[in-house]
Amino acid sequence: MKQKNLWISTFLFCSAMLFSSCSQKENLEKQQVVPREEDNSQFVTLTDAVPDAILEIRYYSTYNFVGQRIDGYLEPTALLTREAADSLHAVSEDVKKLGYRLKIYDAYRPQMAVDHFVRWSKAINDTLMKPYFYPDLDKSVLFPQEYICERSGHTRGSTVDLTLFDMVTEKELDMGGTFDWFGHESHPDFGGNPETSEYIPNDSITAEQFNNRMILRAAMMRHGFKPFFSEWWHFTLANEPFPDTYFSFPVQQINR
Repeated sequence: MKQKNLWISTFLFCSAMLFSSCSQKENLEKQQVVPREEDNSQFVTLTDAVPDAILEIRYYSTYNFVGQRIDGYLEPTALLTREAADSLHAVSEDVKKLGYRLKIYDAYRPQMAVDHFVRWSKAINDTLMKPYFYPDLDKSVLFPQEYICERSGHTRGSTVDLTLFDMVTEKELDMGGTFDWFGHESHPDFGGNPETSEYIPNDSITAEQFNNRMILRAAMMRHGFKPFFSEWWHFTLANEPFPDTYFSFPVQQINR
């Protein structure tokens, strides 16, 4: 009898273990492993971190150098990695003391958007927005001169395009040039030395406009962002958490 009871107990135990193993396997099979580049779990909606930021998401609109809404922009919002968003919050608190708010043109940019830019750059006859963004350049040079590239720092999630908004005048601060202008005038060192903030007199940008660029640059660098050599509005978190990952999920509100 004892042997019979032992056999029954063993049978029930093994059956239970087998059932548990099968259940775990079934649950694992149901779970979808999200590829890293499609995982937005380490990102936040920018305005959750910087509630008073002004958004003008150009690639959701038609007012951009392409002239149409860009692939991957499903909502007029901005996303950043948690680390970049926290640092941008510190920038916001800093510039508010000077009477400014941050105005955001773009932040995280999915790879499908970059692919859209590349396709557009190869359509040489599509020059709808040339008068507004690259009047002095032939479209054929945009890719060779790296105004358009197959990879973008934005796609790693810790880069932001922005300017300053003057809370007194209720206008953007005059930077002597517009966002996404393709030309030397957009370079941070155009009209001066950004390392010393020394203005160099010229016919294109005033001392005040150059100084306004330096106000933005200094605030961003104080809080861990590094500038870009050809765009005064473009900054990347120096210690970005995903330096080698180019994400592909679309731009839309993240609700957690």
